[in-house]
Amino acid sequence: MPLDLTAKEFDLLVFFAQNPGRVFTKKQIYRAVWQDEYSFDDNNIMVHIRRLRKKIEDNPENPKFILTVWGVGYKFDGETK
Repeated sequence: MPLDLTAKEFDLLVFFAQNPGRVFTKKQIYRAVWQDEYSFDDNNIMVHIRRLRKKIEDNPENPKFILTVWGVGYKFDGETK
């Protein structure tokens, strides 16, 4: 089934999919995906991840792919369980 992703959502998904299992801070994600200096705007990253989860997760409230690593950041789990 095709996904209707924005350009940034697509870039974010590609970034995560290319780095399965690796934990990234919000700063690292921002620099890699936005290709800009991190401006300490966590909300921007969180909104994009929330929107992407709604599109790729069966249950965005209990994600299986884009996981939050509390106190650190996020990681992508490409394994289907």
